[in-house]
Amino acid sequence: MPRRRSPSSSSSTAPRNRTPQPVRVRRRTFGDFVKAFLAFVALLALLVGVPFALAVTAGWPFPETFEPMEWLKQDISVGTFLSILTFVVWLAWAQFTACVLVEMKAALSGVGVPGRVPGAGPSQLLARQLVAAVLLVGATAASFTPGLSQLGQSLDGNQRPTVAAAQQTPGLFAQQQEQASGAAAALAEQASHAEAAASTGARQQGDTKFYRIQPPEGRHHDSLWEISERHLGDGRRYKEIFELNKDRTQPDGSKLSEASLIRPGWIMEMPGDARGGELVEMPDEAPGLSPEVRQQIRDYDRTGDHAQGGGGGAAEVSVPEQRPAPAPAPDEAGGQEHAAPARETSTFGLPEALLAAPLLAAGLLGALGHRRRQALWQSAFAGVGGRRGMEPPTPTGDAQDVQDALLVGADPEGVRLLDRSLRGLAASLAAESRPLPTVYAAWLTKGDLHLQLAQPSGKPPAPWQLGQDETLWMLAKDDAGRYEDADTAAPFPGLVSLGTMDDSRLLLNLEAVPGIVSLSGSEADRAAVFASVAAELATNGWSDRMTITLVGFGEDLTPLAPSRLRHLDGIEALIETMEAETRQRRGALGAAGHDSVLTGRTGPAQHTRWAPHLVLLAAEPSAEDAVTLAELAADASRLGIGYLVGTGDGELPGAAWEMQITGEGRLLAPLLGLELDAQLLPAAQQRAVVELFVDVDPERGPDGPGDTPPFLVDVSEQGRPAVYARLVGPYEIIGLDTPDGERSALLHEALALLLLHREGVHPRVLSSALWPRGVTDDVREALIERLRAWLGTDPDGTPRLGADATGRLTLAKSVVSDLDVLRSLYHEATQGRGVDSRAVRGRLLTDALVLVRGPLLADRPEGRYRWLGHEIVDAQLPLLVADTGLALSEFHMEKDRAEKAIEALNAALRTASSDERLWNELLRATHALGDPARLTALAADLLGRSGARGLPPRTEALLDELLPTWRDDAALAV
Repeated sequence: MPRRRSPSSSSSTAPRNRTPQPVRVRRRTFGDFVKAFLAFVALLALLVGVPFALAVTAGWPFPETFEPMEWLKQDISVGTFLSILTFVVWLAWAQFTACVLVEMKAALSGVGVPGRVPGAGPSQLLARQLVAAVLLVGATAASFTPGLSQLGQSLDGNQRPTVAAAQQTPGLFAQQQEQASGAAAALAEQASHAEAAASTGARQQGDTKFYRIQPPEGRHHDSLWEISERHLGDGRRYKEIFELNKDRTQPDGSKLSEASLIRPGWIMEMPGDARGGELVEMPDEAPGLSPEVRQQIRDYDRTGDHAQGGGGGAAEVSVPEQRPAPAPAPDEAGGQEHAAPARETSTFGLPEALLAAPLLAAGLLGALGHRRRQALWQSAFAGVGGRRGMEPPTPTGDAQDVQDALLVGADPEGVRLLDRSLRGLAASLAAESRPLPTVYAAWLTKGDLHLQLAQPSGKPPAPWQLGQDETLWMLAKDDAGRYEDADTAAPFPGLVSLGTMDDSRLLLNLEAVPGIVSLSGSEADRAAVFASVAAELATNGWSDRMTITLVGFGEDLTPLAPSRLRHLDGIEALIETMEAETRQRRGALGAAGHDSVLTGRTGPAQHTRWAPHLVLLAAEPSAEDAVTLAELAADASRLGIGYLVGTGDGELPGAAWEMQITGEGRLLAPLLGLELDAQLLPAAQQRAVVELFVDVDPERGPDGPGDTPPFLVDVSEQGRPAVYARLVGPYEIIGLDTPDGERSALLHEALALLLLHREGVHPRVLSSALWPRGVTDDVREALIERLRAWLGTDPDGTPRLGADATGRLTLAKSVVSDLDVLRSLYHEATQGRGVDSRAVRGRLLTDALVLVRGPLLADRPEGRYRWLGHEIVDAQLPLLVADTGLALSEFHMEKDRAEKAIEALNAALRTASSDERLWNELLRATHALGDPARLTALAADLLGRSGARGLPPRTEALLDELLPTWRDDAALAV
């Protein structure tokens, strides 16, 4: 089980309760009496004057008889409209009166949140303000007349009245209630001050105050910051509340372990100088509390430092227990496949930061492959023979090292399981009509997934199970593999990797943290964390749409995901943007009737709305800006907005989680009991990653990229290779004996990887491709030596498997594949000797098309060649074949040989069946035959292949030109 680190002793000393001080009560001024009098007059006029005036001028709003049919037969006159308007005024008065009654009830009882009158937002706000102003008089009277404030209470000499009931009264009225109850609190403090002073150093029962965590109002949850702000006058003192209550058993049996994870119904012991209308000093003296709650407070009081004889333990995050590793099973190579990756000790100079970040590497690698495929298709319509971008650039230097590190470190299977598991959970909960739970974090432990919930949410749907407590949901790796792709929105797109603790990887859900996540440390170290977080959020595979705003860093990171990443120049622009965003999201949630983005993601608009907005602010904000950000973040979790903010000293208002990055790459969160090996993206690797994405642009450079293959072979008779491998179609090798034993398949796969990368393959890339779950150095070296012996040497004694100056494995020019020959023939026909000789061009293109026997490695065994998922050769080969077919078709059409052109196009379509260009040229060539029946049959076949999507717009336009009756013919066929 992973170790749990405790904070240092310097950070774990819990502050003791301070001696209660007399509460200072503000004396009422003459202006207060004037305001109260005016409010009373306004209430009297609205509650009595309005109905009296209506009764005198317009009469009773209801008719004397109830005859709806007769009303409908009457003519509509001015009197009708006046009657309707009178009824509306009566209705508005009744609504306002209800608002006043609701507010008065809550004010006089001092318990509970005022109820909401339907449709009376502005009316209830006005009623609340007027009632609060009137109560200024009552509060002042109480301060001068102790007997009235204590009426109905049986006080002994050493007993004091309840400060207030443990309920929450928000808004403007809360201030007035606090002032009114503050007077009674002052009297109570004065009555017991002498006794408290006489027993200095001894803890008296009345010296301790308690607060009961309130249930959420909508999706707004209590937080220690807000409690501290209300009752201690400074939100930053939330740490004192945390230290007083950490690791103490709560009424539900759980314990406070994180400053940001509190649950409704929990009891919080407060510092002695706490004040306000929601605290409880003597549970027996609190008439607003139920006997059960009073007993809970008494029981909780016994668990304090005075009862335990010392401070509590360190705050901790629940670290999931690890299941025993399964026994190793033999793999296809005849060796042992390890249940966990067998780490290679040799790095060969690859960046360790990316090798240790499997989810980040997988996201970057997937995004890079997608971008390269897009570039290929974008350049596909640039013209036959002159198309640019046929070959993606070959990275060099740091970019090459980073690409290799991505290939070695990536865990695409882990990303796939995480994505399917989360979406499957969301789909299962939606099927049961259950809301998504609030998830603060996730742990990945040897393939098992654990979700850290904000509060218990019942039994999870199968195959999920409860973890070691009710706030942990666990999904075993084997069960996760049963999930298929689910058509549902990503439920927790804000999850991002922070680092590892032993064998467990922690992902924090940035959008769910109730407040700001602060990160302290040196500027360079913070920048490495921010870059890692930004890059993973921008490219991860378990998110849909999202916005990531970068401030103070990352302007060069936007090429990673231009649709997700945006950069702002400064904090002022950020605050302006987020204030507008917060208002818009609140309004949108209210209009849609959702409590939070979590409920919105399970509705019918799940794929188009409620995408998270994550703010990464590396520049340390000023004190004023920090307070503004804290106010914005107070309600951000339900709106799907998350904040990660950098700070130099670690003190940041509104910070729910405080973390520190050290120069040794350790990520510390003392209040959470976490000490992680941080996931980083240092500046050098960040620049190299960006270079990989920027170089993909097919228009890069002043003259655009060339399309010369990285490896050209001699296509003449004198260029016959010693070893010839056929990869386009079924895999065959000519010139080598078939290896004996079970290692034959492994050697064939290794050779295929080397043939597809003539620029060289890093030894660790080779081993990670063949053994995705890890392998030891000795096994890798044994494979390389076995492969070198199988390939043999050239006549001059040179090994056919060598290494370049960087240590990457390379093949001799005498080892060739049919894909190398195909590329070389096309290049020679369109940019070499074929440019000046029509006959040579036709012969080279015909020879090239003969090599195409099907898709790449058509008969590869299941479970092998998984590394092809990282490659773009599956996109390159169809485009190359299509370009060859188009060039040969053009060659024949120049001499009006339509049948020959059709034959060439059909040959190319066997490998590139989805290329629209081939179908369009086939339509033109068939039209050139002058046979309408044959063209009609081709159009019908093409329409049948298109399915429900229909024909592409360009193809439809071409058919309209070549065969105007094709729509009618299609209708007749149906």
